Amino acid sequence: MTATAFCLHALGSSSEEFALLHDRLDGTLDLVGIDLPGFGTSPAAVGTTVEEMAQQVERAIGASGVTEWLLVGHSMGGKVAAVVADRTISGANGLFGLRGVVLMAASPLSPEPMGDDRRQAMLGWAAHGPISTSHATEFVDANTAATLDTERMRAALHDVERTDPEAWTAWLERGSREDWSDAAPNPTPALVLAGAEDGDLGEDAQRRHTLPHWPHGHLEVVPGAAHLLPWEQPDDVADRIRRFWERRVDRGPLVPEDTVRVIASPRVSARMRGALAARALPDDPDAEPRVLDRTQLDTLRAVADHLVPQAGDRPIDLALRVDAQLAAGVGDGWRPDGLPADADAFRAALDELHGAAKAGPDRLAEVLDAIADGTYESTGALRGDQLRAWAEDAAVDLARHWIAHPATMAEIDFDGYANGGDGVRKQGFQLLGAGEREAWEAAAPAETAGTATEAGR
Repeated sequence: MTATAFCLHALGSSSEEFALLHDRLDGTLDLVGIDLPGFGTSPAAVGTTVEEMAQQVERAIGASGVTEWLLVGHSMGGKVAAVVADRTISGANGLFGLRGVVLMAASPLSPEPMGDDRRQAMLGWAAHGPISTSHATEFVDANTAATLDTERMRAALHDVERTDPEAWTAWLERGSREDWSDAAPNPTPALVLAGAEDGDLGEDAQRRHTLPHWPHGHLEVVPGAAHLLPWEQPDDVADRIRRFWERRVDRGPLVPEDTVRVIASPRVSARMRGALAARALPDDPDAEPRVLDRTQLDTLRAVADHLVPQAGDRPIDLALRVDAQLAAGVGDGWRPDGLPADADAFRAALDELHGAAKAGPDRLAEVLDAIADGTYESTGALRGDQLRAWAEDAAVDLARHWIAHPATMAEIDFDGYANGGDGVRKQGFQLLGAGEREAWEAAAPAETAGTATEAGR
C-alpha cells in the first residue's frame, strides 16, 4: 500500500503547487495537498494562526484514515508541518503513523527572518483588497531563480491573486513572527531542502534555524531554484524526496492498521502514544554509533541476529537502539555485579566477539553458547564469568527494544498500552489508588460516584 504525503503549501499558494510533484512521485507516494485557511479553496474564517492552521491539518489527517504518512511543508507550510509533527511525536494530537518530514524552504519554528521594508511592502499589496496581477507577478519573480514557463507562471499567479487578504496579512503580521522554538527536538527523519538562490530562507537560514530542531535531519541544496521549489525544479525535488523515502524512511516494521487505530484512539494516553510513536520511527541506515565504534556496532548486530532473530525483510536495528540507550545512560535499571560500566562492558565484550562474528553466524553461535554454559576461555578484558553476565544483560536489552516496538506488540497480541486515555477512568487502578478514589468521588456527580463505589467493592 502506498504511503500518503500530506502537503502544506507556501504563502500565496495552494495545494496546486504540488501538482507537478504529485505526477512525478506517483507510485512512490500518494501526495495529498491541503489548502491552509485563506488560500486556494479554504476560507480564512477557519482560522489563520499557526495553531488554527495546525488543527485544520490534524483534522484532515485524522479524517483520512491513513495509517502510514509523511508531512511535506513548503515555506509557511513548513512551520505548520513542524508543529503538527511535534504534536504527533509527543502524542498530543491523537495522530499516529508519521514516518518522516520533508521541509522545503521552510519558515522556521522561530520567527521568520524577513526585512521590515519587504514585509511592509507586501502588507501594502493586500491593504485594500485582493492582490493585483502586477503585485502577484512581482512576488513570484522575486521568489524564483528564473522566469517560470507560461503554464506554471499562470498557476502561480492565480494562487497569489485568489489569496484572502486577511490570511495574507495575518501571516505577515503574526504567523511568521510566532515563536514555537521551545519545542523539544523532534526525532522524526527529516529532509530539509533549500533553494540555492533563495534569500531569507536559503541554505544558511535552514542550517541555522531549521536543521537544529531535527537531530535526524539532512539538508540538501537544490541548484537552479530560489524559494518556489515545487514550481521551479519539480524533477530535482521529486528525485530527492523519492531517495529520502526509499533510503531513509521506507524501512523497519510497519505497525498494522488495526493497531494504529487503537493507538490513535482515546483509549491510549498522550504520553504512551508519544512513546510508541518514537519507537515506531525507522532506524537510520547511515547513523554513526554514539558509544560503540563501527566494528563494535556491526558485531552487536550479529549478536542481535542470533539472540533476537526477526522475521521478514524489515527488521528493527536493535544494535543501533542499544547504542543510543548507552549514549543516553538509560537502561532497565539493573547492572550485573562485577561488570564495569555498561558502555565499557559492551565495548570489551564486543571486541572479544569480533573474530567469531567475522567468521560467520555458526561460529558466533558456538562462542555465545560456550559463554552461556561457562566453558568459554576469554582472551580479552572481561573474564569468562563477566562475559556470561554481560551476554545475559545484552540479551535483555536487545529483546526489550524488540518487544517495545508497537509492531512487535501487535505480533504478540499485546494491547497493554491501551491504558484508558488521559481522562478520569472508571476501570483499572487509578480510582483504587490511595486517596484517588475518594478525591474523585467527592468531585463527581452523585450517580456516577455511586457507580464507582459499587465497582470498587
